[in-house]
Amino acid sequence: MMGALRHRGPDGSGWYLDDEVALGHTRLSIIDVRGGTQPMAGEDEHVWVTFNGEIFNYVELRDELRARGHRFRTASDTEVIVHAWEEWDTGCFARFNGQWAIALWDRRTRRLVLSRDRFGIHPLHYAQIGRRVVFASEVKALFCDPAVPRELDPDGVDELLTFWSPAAPQTLFTGVRQVVPGTCLIFDEAGVHTHEYWHPTFPDRGAEESQDLRENAERLRDAVAEATRLRFRRSDVPVGAYLSGGIDSAVTAATIAATAETDVHTFSLRFADAEFDEGPHQQLMHERLGTTHRELVVSGRDIADGLPQAVWQAETAFLRSAPVPMMLLSQLVRAEGYKVVVTGEGADEVLAGYDIFREAKVRAFIARDPDSPMRRRAIELLYPWMRRSPTQVPAFAQSFFGSDVDEADPAVSHRPRWRSTAGIKPMLHPSRRTEREQAAASRLLDTMPAGASRWDPLSRAQWLEMRTLLSGYLLSTQGDRMLMANSVEGRFPFLDHHVFALAAQFPARQKILGLDEKHLLKRAFSDLVPREIVQRPKQPYRVPDASSFFGDRPPEWMTEDVSPRAVEDAGIWNPRAVELLIEKCRRVQGHGMGNTDSMRLMAVLTSQLLHRMFIREWRAPAPDPPGPVTCFDRRSAERTAGIEKGTHHE
Repeated sequence: MMGALRHRGPDGSGWYLDDEVALGHTRLSIIDVRGGTQPMAGEDEHVWVTFNGEIFNYVELRDELRARGHRFRTASDTEVIVHAWEEWDTGCFARFNGQWAIALWDRRTRRLVLSRDRFGIHPLHYAQIGRRVVFASEVKALFCDPAVPRELDPDGVDELLTFWSPAAPQTLFTGVRQVVPGTCLIFDEAGVHTHEYWHPTFPDRGAEESQDLRENAERLRDAVAEATRLRFRRSDVPVGAYLSGGIDSAVTAATIAATAETDVHTFSLRFADAEFDEGPHQQLMHERLGTTHRELVVSGRDIADGLPQAVWQAETAFLRSAPVPMMLLSQLVRAEGYKVVVTGEGADEVLAGYDIFREAKVRAFIARDPDSPMRRRAIELLYPWMRRSPTQVPAFAQSFFGSDVDEADPAVSHRPRWRSTAGIKPMLHPSRRTEREQAAASRLLDTMPAGASRWDPLSRAQWLEMRTLLSGYLLSTQGDRMLMANSVEGRFPFLDHHVFALAAQFPARQKILGLDEKHLLKRAFSDLVPREIVQRPKQPYRVPDASSFFGDRPPEWMTEDVSPRAVEDAGIWNPRAVELLIEKCRRVQGHGMGNTDSMRLMAVLTSQLLHRMFIREWRAPAPDPPGPVTCFDRRSAERTAGIEKGTHHE
């Protein structure tokens, strides 16, 4: 299992054993490089922890714990977790400001605790096999245990083809679950218990509507700046920053540059296809800041060649090729000697930057006055970056903006996206077709907080986005997995829970002023970010999908993985439907494909790769955990595997 995770921690490894528990760890050393070896215990060795991530307020917590009588042997944030658990039990997680996947073994109470950060930045999977539980950051480590089944879960596939990714605790694999963000699981002799220490919440509709816009912008600036400085400074290795060309990464990079005492290194992703390239805005920003800048230009061929590795790292199918360039960018970051980058991810969810939020506002406006002459103009204002705007196809625009407009529906904002994504499902193999059109949405809505009915529509939409696309896709498939593929940690100031708590209190009309998304953020940082970026229309991160796979020379792996035989063997898709889709793509070389066809193609390609790698041809990675190994054996046998009882070996 440790060998399967060596890409997540190439700097060292360690394990702890007693009669009931085995804890393993592969380390990416960032804080207390010399002393932060894991698994780690306190001075009495009653509590052991293995931990992936960062506790950014560990300095303040350590001071508080020392004042309460705790003694520390290291300068690491890991040891703070041990003592915080000893002091506050499950209450410690609400005190952490950070991002984490934690496994903690309390020998005194014989409890195993699995905890995940508030937004699900770091992954944490587990499987229960009888009275055993196995857990790991990634599913491939679980599959090293032959008792864990390797098959696709129908509910997981259904959620993938609705939300773009399964929503925790669901995964794409039968018997494999993931810890829900903001919770911890406690395993003891009585079974498994769930403790929720945090969930995103919003004020009742109409509350604080009198808030001052200028004052809120100042408060937001202070909170984002502090969260960014904290994530840049709390590291014993150099930290870089991403520059995408949009305002979010511009804000974080500008904040870092304004206070950094050394050169700031920034990294950008560009595309050979000008339609997707944001190079001019990236250039403008790094010149404004005077950073040492590196950029990577990605072609369609790069995307096609990199897709198998991205699927292996993501451990899921996906509906866009967008993860592949992110994986290639993290490769550049690592090659330049960086283990940590600060990014602008999370700003769109926290401050309402996505088109889906503005679309919901326009749809509500149209529903109230369907005959308004402003209707077409409102739709046009939504997509200034899109070559094929919905206004060019009136029938589609009418269908998209004129349906699913029941404001009493808690998911009114997301129904069009879910309906569009579900357009992939008719391609499923007949054996996988079910009458479950609303099952995924129903399961999700059952988890919505009871008080959500009193939130304004934007707040409910933000909650849905955080529970689905943010955690399952953006922070995992496109985020952590593509960063850690090259042993790089991402840090996300906009997902500091203090930033979220502040932003959640802002009125909806201040987050989206008219149709100006993230208005407060633009106002707050207008002096640090060039006007060309602040006033730039929102352009989402887009990547050439279908066209990447149908040029003069399709990638070799496609010939085998989407052959009729391979499709039939996997049993996921209707082979004839796949054949027709591939023929259509070849005919136009992947250009001009509609949104649904593009998603269909990526779903087929990635799921076929997933089936081959994880089910049909599964091979456990070589059992060679990286770096120097630290071993703690506390089993009752006098000697086990050549290691003396009670000894510590490095």
